[in-house]
Amino acid sequence: MKREIKIADTLIGDDHPCFIIAELGINHNGDLNIAKKLIDAAVLAGCNAVKFQKRTVNVVYSVEELKKPRDNPFGPTNGDLKDGLEFDQSMYEEIDLYCKEKEIIWFASCWDEDSVDFIEKYDPPCYKISSASLTDEHLIRYICKTDKPIIISTGMSSMKQIQQAVDIIGEDNLIIMHCTSTYPSNIKELNLKVIETFLKKFKCPIGYSGHEVGLMTTLAATVLGASIIERHITLDRAMWGSDQAASVEIHGIIRLIKDIRSVEMAMGDGIKIIYDSEVPVMKKLRRIG
Repeated sequence: MKREIKIADTLIGDDHPCFIIAELGINHNGDLNIAKKLIDAAVLAGCNAVKFQKRTVNVVYSVEELKKPRDNPFGPTNGDLKDGLEFDQSMYEEIDLYCKEKEIIWFASCWDEDSVDFIEKYDPPCYKISSASLTDEHLIRYICKTDKPIIISTGMSSMKQIQQAVDIIGEDNLIIMHCTSTYPSNIKELNLKVIETFLKKFKCPIGYSGHEVGLMTTLAATVLGASIIERHITLDRAMWGSDQAASVEIHGIIRLIKDIRSVEMAMGDGIKIIYDSEVPVMKKLRRIG
């Protein structure tokens, strides 16, 4: 059973198509041109929105963590990598204009309060709280002050931790995403029936954020009742980057959305009827009645 919520005038519910988010995350590798190509791919596939990740690097990570050696295209340390992957204000202004030109919604998961203030300047339709931030009560309360719809991912989280976040946010303007936080995820650990558990426990819409290789399990999530689907997308799964292997290439996201729309059409309304197209067959094959 799907439930309704309004995100940027797009209604998700029983009579409306599943809301599809293309997670760009850090798959742009700090390159604005790659980001635009990913946005183009999302538009081509028929996605409803694209999502970025925003961090204030020196807030989210400790000095020790940033100093750690890590060979990457931006330098020899982990800090070089984190700084290199972040878009600045001029880049986000260009992203904002580009998405408006392409007529696709964009928003972000913000990992700290300063990032919320940064993204709020672009008046996003909603905010995403990542699985990593689900237990950050101060950040959750800070995002709640925006009065925007909130999507939470629930990877690496217990039911108690999820409930604590829901209690803070409330269920009136919330979507809960079932998720397994491994990249890529093991099929045996997807546990898609949690979607049904969430539907029984919570009154808000339930979605699925997938990191597995392949598409069929994500399709299955929609059959189980997911109203919103999020998958990382990439130009090439062999590209440099930690999330590329857990992402879907352009042809894959096109096929996934096509299959989701077909399944939605096939699900029908649950009322058993005799279709007009069946009548000639019935007259031909049925001996009685």
